[in-house]
Amino acid sequence: MTKVISRDGTPIACERRGEGPPLILVGGAFSTGTAEAPLAALLAPRFGVVTYDRRGRGASGDTAPYAVAREVEDLAALVAEERGPVSVYGMSSGGALVLEAAASGVPFDRIAVYEPPFTVVEPDDRIAKARYTTRLGELLAAGDRGGAAELFLSVVGMPPEVVEQVRKAPMWPELEAVAPTLAYDDAVMGDGTVPVERLASVGPPVLVVDGGASPHVMREAARRVAGAVRCGRHRTLTGQVHDVAPQVLAPVLRDFFTA
Repeated sequence: MTKVISRDGTPIACERRGEGPPLILVGGAFSTGTAEAPLAALLAPRFGVVTYDRRGRGASGDTAPYAVAREVEDLAALVAEERGPVSVYGMSSGGALVLEAAASGVPFDRIAVYEPPFTVVEPDDRIAKARYTTRLGELLAAGDRGGAAELFLSVVGMPPEVVEQVRKAPMWPELEAVAPTLAYDDAVMGDGTVPVERLASVGPPVLVVDGGASPHVMREAARRVAGAVRCGRHRTLTGQVHDVAPQVLAPVLRDFFTA
């Protein structure tokens, strides 16, 4: 693992696998670069795959105050370390971050995202998102990392009894450790709706993937994202959910990034 220095001086920990064309993987909520390792291993025979800890996570730094623009600069710093055209894949809120980075001018060659968790444009969706933002901020301000993690898991649809099981699992301390970055993912998502006007400025080819067994709102958001960018295509992976299987996703990404 090495580190690159972002524009504001924050060290960003990253790891490279393979020697082919550069491909950066961007994780979603709770994830560090380790979470993307299984997918990276499947892609490394064809690409130079870069995984990294987003700021505030793992071995990366976290310079206050947070702003989405700082995470965009982190991606720009990673791109600057590579030679030749750089492609990027973003998972969930990491996909939303990738799209914002592209709209901000980070020079990606090709972009793939999996289920960026936008909602359809409904008043109730915006109200629910605003309430979540407020409550998350209250919990984190009070230092209640466990409460923040519970809130997120509940909002994404995890039943209370399953949340309780997760709290008792060995992974729970790791979730609490990165819980403050839930506010970062929340900021990346804006008001929660698909930023159609912003996405219209994204020029590179974009593949938007969803799971055939995912909730309707996820699949509808994926279609809207694909339709909003200049050169978008949409693909559904039969039987997959938000926690997509790396061995199913890898061939799809391999074909897209080598097209």
